[in-house]
Amino acid sequence: MAKLTQEMKEMILTQQCFLATVSTEGVPNNAPKRSTRVFDDETLIFNEGTGGLTFRNILDGSKVAVAVVNREILEGFRFLGTPEVLTNGAVYEKAAEAATKANMPRPKAAILVHIDEIFSLKPGPGAGKKIA
Repeated sequence: MAKLTQEMKEMILTQQCFLATVSTEGVPNNAPKRSTRVFDDETLIFNEGTGGLTFRNILDGSKVAVAVVNREILEGFRFLGTPEVLTNGAVYEKAAEAATKANMPRPKAAILVHIDEIFSLKPGPGAGKKIA
């Protein structure tokens, strides 16, 4: 698994993350996930609140791409990963508690994204290059 740097963690904490999946028919889906946060050095987590297309694609076996960009400093990252769906247990309950504290509904699931690869989204010659 690829490891997050402190810079990546701070960007995930302060900027909007967008998550991409693909259907079994190959149709892409991209959606903002404001609950995206760092779970540990190799894993992201987000709450699945609606159970819509993103969730369906994950349940159907889609990998996940999470993109985050800070436009002010022209830096960003794309994290490719393998999702793990949690609908009960300690991690899910902690995610549900966080949602309640944020005045959000109890999530249908907490999704762990185990990061397989990391790519740069910084403009210039390194754009799109694998960095981890």
